[in-house]
Amino acid sequence: MRWILRVAGALVIAILLGVIGLLLLPDERIVRIATEQIETRTGRQLTVSGDVSLSFWPVLGVTTGPVTLGNAEWAGPDPMLSASGMSIGVSASDLLTGAVRVTGIVARDPVLRLQTAPDGRANWVFDTPPSQAGARAVDVITDKQDRETPIALDLLELRNGTLIYIEAGAAPVTVSGLDLDLAWPDPTGPATIRAALRPVGEEIAVNAEFSDPAGLMQGAVSPVSIDVNMPSGTIAFEGRVNTAGELAGRADLGSENIGAGFAALGLPAVELPAGWGPAVRVIADVTHTADGRLSLRGMRSELGQNRLNGVVDVVLGDVPQVTAKLSADVLSFPAAPRGSAGGGAGAAPGVAGDGWSRAPIDASALALVNASVRLTAQGIRTPDLSVGETRLLLEIDRARAVLRLEDVSVFDGQLLGELVANNRNGLSVGGNLTAAGIDILQIQRDLLGMERIRGKAGGELQFLGVGQSVDAIMRSLSGKGALRMGRGVILGLDLDRLMRGDTASGGTTVFDSLGASFTMSEGNVLNDDLLLQLSNYRADGKGRIGLGARDIDYTFTPIALRARGGQGLSLPIRIRGPWGSPRIWADLEAAAKANADAKLEELEDEAKARLTRKLAEELDVEIEENQDAEEILKDKIEDEVKDQLFKLLGRN
Repeated sequence: MRWILRVAGALVIAILLGVIGLLLLPDERIVRIATEQIETRTGRQLTVSGDVSLSFWPVLGVTTGPVTLGNAEWAGPDPMLSASGMSIGVSASDLLTGAVRVTGIVARDPVLRLQTAPDGRANWVFDTPPSQAGARAVDVITDKQDRETPIALDLLELRNGTLIYIEAGAAPVTVSGLDLDLAWPDPTGPATIRAALRPVGEEIAVNAEFSDPAGLMQGAVSPVSIDVNMPSGTIAFEGRVNTAGELAGRADLGSENIGAGFAALGLPAVELPAGWGPAVRVIADVTHTADGRLSLRGMRSELGQNRLNGVVDVVLGDVPQVTAKLSADVLSFPAAPRGSAGGGAGAAPGVAGDGWSRAPIDASALALVNASVRLTAQGIRTPDLSVGETRLLLEIDRARAVLRLEDVSVFDGQLLGELVANNRNGLSVGGNLTAAGIDILQIQRDLLGMERIRGKAGGELQFLGVGQSVDAIMRSLSGKGALRMGRGVILGLDLDRLMRGDTASGGTTVFDSLGASFTMSEGNVLNDDLLLQLSNYRADGKGRIGLGARDIDYTFTPIALRARGGQGLSLPIRIRGPWGSPRIWADLEAAAKANADAKLEELEDEAKARLTRKLAEELDVEIEENQDAEEILKDKIEDEVKDQLFKLLGRN
């Protein structure tokens, strides 16, 4: 508004200086006088072309053809302001009393270019060149007149205008179809603005009132009230502003459909997660400084089904820096409705019916902002996962995001550690997690779509995956980890029945403890030290679980510890096939071989025992349980040889 009032003031002063001679001068002379005064006050060239007409009573006015006002020297060749025509009217009766009341300024089809330079200069700040002849003297006169002669502006009208804003280093922003009415009837009172914008056809109405426009023009802070009405919502601001772009006050944004609101402004479409829109309400104390710092205090937001409160600080730039501390009750991410992106009964494009999604992952958003956001929530709900009390810290730096799990209650246990997504040179994901008291059945059911083991577990996991789709990442996973469980249940497997020779599936097995360590390579989990302890059994396990291929090839070998007189009996169980329907069977061939080896060893032990007893009888010696029969035999032979040698030598 500052440039409008300055130009209007220059026009009015020009009229005042020539009011007495207006009746005696030709139209062209009047226009030239007014033009010279405007050029003197702005330092810009004003060009008026076409026919010029005058009116004298009751309104002293001038109507022109096309008008252009030059730009700053550094801003390029395009004019700062151009219009197909302009009309200016001044109340002649008020002039007789020494007051200046502008009854109307009308600009038709105006085009206004507002521009900033890299050093912070703005083209709407007018600097009068000192070399201009008579500029200093005229400035003194007009400045004095500005101070002594109150200027009232009944109405400024801009019709079918275009606003072009060019910030240094940024792409131009153009708003077309602009209508604006400015009323400032009392020079010491408030000014009101009514504007209508049509960026893409639908009208956006702006109503604003400035309590101290005169002070605002001089760089002071002015109280302001602004209301914006869009097709799908409203924006309200009550606070203070200045011409440097600084503001402070209370803002209230409400929209029944935030996507439609962005579309009405000509901005790219916004797709919010299911449950987070389309209705949005944000209320906050807003502060913006001249160096591009934006802060929200006392923020309360309603985003669809979710509520977020807290504080947000933003440092604007090529890559904005966001710092926030937020709190929430339970955050909900429900399933997308049928027919929307990601919804429907069938598999989404790029998703195999029995595999991971092969749809490309677009992680470019990681480079749009740097951030440090702390969130405390009572819970998080998704269709596949429920998380309890949560404390998270999200840090994004140059397309690398780290989510620190400071305290997460999940699957009835606790999860700590961090998750990383890095898109600096292709997408990679990784993590370092520690879990305690986790319900292992919930993990299988919610994440893997299977139910095989029930119990509480703890452990560690380190992993890294690389790829541009879920399928590629799962097939590239590498890392290591460990699993520890106390008492639990194996579903679909009855060891007692299997050990009795019944190979029918079904049943359950209760165990006392389970432990295993594993490594991951190329999307496969490899394990060879699983140990399962039961009251009458022990079970070992080794094999492969395919995270990428979603299959399993594992051998689980229970051993009946009390069978065969305490010698033990083993029965390997093979688990092979896809996760959804693996085949489980007892490997009787391997069991027969293992038990045959055990029987052979038993026979060998029995033969050795019989031989030992026979030797003891023949040699008339006592052989203890842990003594070696062969060594006893050698000792007996040596004693006999010595006795015979002594007899040969005649010694007793």
